[in-house]
Amino acid sequence: MAGLEPVCRRCIVTGRVQGVSFRAYTRAEALRLGLRGHARNLPDGSVEVLACGEAQAVEALCRWLWQGSPASRVEAVRMEDGAGVVAPPGFSIG
Repeated sequence: MAGLEPVCRRCIVTGRVQGVSFRAYTRAEALRLGLRGHARNLPDGSVEVLACGEAQAVEALCRWLWQGSPASRVEAVRMEDGAGVVAPPGFSIG
């Protein structure tokens, strides 16, 4: 079935996304969608999100990133294919 094959996507989210519970909300949404990966703060103030799982669920999380947490203000979401990435267990924040 289309959309059920496992994929990984790396997203870099910029804007007001640190210090506003963005990673915690992202983790909750990823787990709701059954995804594995991580959400990490980067030194430049952005957040890196790695999402691995069924293609439809990964795409749903990538769309959701534009919403983020209630206090966040997302300016951009840059997406890259995560081909060859080994999906970590669970979904961590760091």
